[in-house]
Amino acid sequence: MPNSQSETQLHPTRMIDVGEKAVTQREARAQGIIRMKPETAKMTQQATLPKGNALETARVAAIMAAKNTPQIIPLCHPLLLSGVDCDFECNIEGGTITATTKVRCSGQTGVEMEALSAVSAALLTIYDMTKGVDDTLEIERIYLLSKTGGKSGDFKRS
Repeated sequence: MPNSQSETQLHPTRMIDVGEKAVTQREARAQGIIRMKPETAKMTQQATLPKGNALETARVAAIMAAKNTPQIIPLCHPLLLSGVDCDFECNIEGGTITATTKVRCSGQTGVEMEALSAVSAALLTIYDMTKGVDDTLEIERIYLLSKTGGKSGDFKRS
């Protein structure tokens, strides 16, 4: 927190100007996990939850979240996304579902926030659709897997 008005003026909140940056192909992948009872994971995978097909609903939520990221992250640039994918890996015995998102665009800034928003929305949707049958739900480990494109170079989590 700033100690004085002058410190606030030195570091004002602002959206970074990306107007001079080159347009490049951008891609980001993010991942997260939701932990649950094994029987809940099985119901989720088999689409037999009382609320319906959680994985397909979560996929739509991920796409919507990626498209609307600037509406919830204040300084995030609106981007014309060219693609959003969301895939799930169910580990019934371990009681986990891993969501992985991939977001692409051709633009002047990256799509990391869109990929992270997408995976977060997917996991929250699964949480919402399973909370009626399982009170042990935990969302964990939401992180950026990789990004490509742009001046700062590529990143891949090892």
